[in-house]
Amino acid sequence: MVARRRLAAVLVLGAALAAHGAAQERFTKQDADRFQVKLLRIVERGKLARAPAQAGAAASTELTDAEVTAYLRHHARDQVPAGIVEPTLMALGDGRVAGRAIVDLDAVRAQKQRGWLDPLAYLTGRLPLSATGLLITQNGVGRFQLESAELSGVTVPKTVIQELLTFYSRTPDDPDGINMDDPFELPSGIREIRVKKGNAMVIQ
Repeated sequence: MVARRRLAAVLVLGAALAAHGAAQERFTKQDADRFQVKLLRIVERGKLARAPAQAGAAASTELTDAEVTAYLRHHARDQVPAGIVEPTLMALGDGRVAGRAIVDLDAVRAQKQRGWLDPLAYLTGRLPLSATGLLITQNGVGRFQLESAELSGVTVPKTVIQELLTFYSRTPDDPDGINMDDPFELPSGIREIRVKKGNAMVIQ
């Protein structure tokens, strides 16, 4: 259960960060069900990988853009933070990822006083967040490098995305939330994630 939650958290992180405008797509429950089956398989393989007697050749699982996004929208709604709507993830190839989400900024704005140089002082309500970046994974550790980000089509600095990420990822046990620059351990014995165009290959 912890491994599944950790993997879902990685996906939610991508949704909270991501996005590039694209043609509207339909993400069906069938897509979500396919991802759920693959996720269970990844988790089970992760358990076997911890047993030396079961160690063997690397196993790979392909996850498509449609499957990941459909899972977030149909089966993982309770794991997506309140205030983030319609998350969409896309694999651009060569390790680059993108996505989009509608983000509620009012709660974020209200958490502190803001000066006139703070972009969040002028942004209210629910706005589309978009970003692209590079997902680097090796030897069971991942890192995300933000390349660009926009709120409602306006380019915003990394500090704004970090504040949104901190706000939406914090918990009572982790009040500081996620730091975008921190490396993170890949769950379930995942060694690397190879991002291609339209899909990602999970290697265990």
